[in-house]
Amino acid sequence: MGSGFPSKLTSERGKRPRLAALVWACSLLGASAACAAAPIHLASVSRYHHHHHVHRYHHSSSSHPNLRSSEALVLDVTDHKVLYARKPDDRVPIASITKLMTTLVVAEAKQPLDERLQVTAADRATGIGASSRLAVGTRLTRAQLFHLALMASENRAAHALARNYPGGVAACIGAMNAKARALGMTHTHFVEPTGLSSDDVSTPDDLAKLLMAASQSFVIRLYSTSRGYTIRSGRRMVAYHNTDALVDRRSWHIVVQKTGFTNAAGHCLVMQAVIDHRTVVIVLLNSWGKYTRVADARRVRQWTEAQLTRRVRQQVASRA
Repeated sequence: MGSGFPSKLTSERGKRPRLAALVWACSLLGASAACAAAPIHLASVSRYHHHHHVHRYHHSSSSHPNLRSSEALVLDVTDHKVLYARKPDDRVPIASITKLMTTLVVAEAKQPLDERLQVTAADRATGIGASSRLAVGTRLTRAQLFHLALMASENRAAHALARNYPGGVAACIGAMNAKARALGMTHTHFVEPTGLSSDDVSTPDDLAKLLMAASQSFVIRLYSTSRGYTIRSGRRMVAYHNTDALVDRRSWHIVVQKTGFTNAAGHCLVMQAVIDHRTVVIVLLNSWGKYTRVADARRVRQWTEAQLTRRVRQQVASRA
């Protein structure tokens, strides 16, 4: 797994260089489908100075994607541009987006993916959103638990991965917070591995960095974009589907994604996708409705494609 990470971004408010410059290593990321499907290694990252344009959020303006999410960030990684940012530094609960960090540190521990692990009573969680279809006593491989935690946001699968991390859940949470610091996620903190706690918090700025790091993991890319998976839980077969409806759309090329929902966090969606041959990072937090985050992602895509078309026309006109 790669250990490189993006540098700080530049704030929409312009108060300090926080939101800026995800990466000068965009050539390593690749804008093509082939590059998006291969592991990404960010060997070096340099500060991206203010050679980008960040649009403010106004309902009456055509220069923004008119999103319904409370906090959002859109980055054109290929062209080194922050396309849009709304409250990029706001620290908010992130629900199951936490599972991206959980699976990232577990993947980096390089434990055997074919090792069979048992779901136990210790993996049960309580409270709103703590539902699980994995029966206590179910035995699955570590790879299967990765699959369910990322694709279907299975809470017991994520907790079982953390419980079987070297040193247990406490060590896993410690590794998650250490990884956040290493990635420059200065406004992020984790207290448990599923995201059910409202004390698991981050910002759009920080989550963009997490997405970039997660996209380097083959396991995370593979399982987060899986459409469906069936496992045996106890005496029955249980079919799971991806919590992100966009992975079923052939018109989308999603490299890595994760959804999340709790009452405190609202509906969340983060993804890295290839749009018009460019690698784009999208962070959408606290959408007010279940389908709003998907609609916002579609708005981002349409708006981004329009921006790119406009840019090409301007370049052609300038040469005329």
